[in-house]
Amino acid sequence: MNLSRLKQAEKAFLERYPGGFENPEIVARRVKKHKPDQMIALAQESFSRGKFERPELIVQNMIKVISRSSIISIFEKPRFRDFATALSFQDREFLSRGLEQFLHGNRQTGFEMTLDLLRSEKLAKWSSLTVCPTYFHPQHEVFIKPTTVKGVIKCFALENLHYQPTPSWDFYESYRLAFQEMKSKVDPSLSPTNPAFSGFLWMTVRGEILPNI
Repeated sequence: MNLSRLKQAEKAFLERYPGGFENPEIVARRVKKHKPDQMIALAQESFSRGKFERPELIVQNMIKVISRSSIISIFEKPRFRDFATALSFQDREFLSRGLEQFLHGNRQTGFEMTLDLLRSEKLAKWSSLTVCPTYFHPQHEVFIKPTTVKGVIKCFALENLHYQPTPSWDFYESYRLAFQEMKSKVDPSLSPTNPAFSGFLWMTVRGEILPNI
């Protein structure tokens, strides 16, 4: 990891936005565009343990969360909705069990169950796989946005990480651990949640924080 560059970005961000993600300008931008608190509350209510007794409700709630998310492409939202709506009863149970494992059980098993079903319909997208877990566990899971992740790997020289468009558990967990390590190296005001820290990284790799990278 290029720790020097990370610290440069941290310094530049805090100089521009004192207080980090509590800065009024940042708060206004986040609330207006992303509604993070509402999305986290929606996911945590929608995917609480007891809800998984009704697989059809879980699938409906997945559609709701993905449809309302500002970090999901407008092209992906209707594709996921149509896919989920057309699922057979058995596939809805399978999708629900996969998400339940990811959120409340064996994370790798849940990830791979969900991946298998999405892959069967050529809908295996990083964003669809990681958005619900990220809202549900905003301090632990990580949203994978391909352009941002590729930029982070390059900008901060994350070793032994090679982005692949086809989702895999190995890459997800390796990137998540690298992400958490980076998060631990900066001021807590930059990482009230993992989605917020992702926002800081996104602003950095697109040149908004360090224009000369």
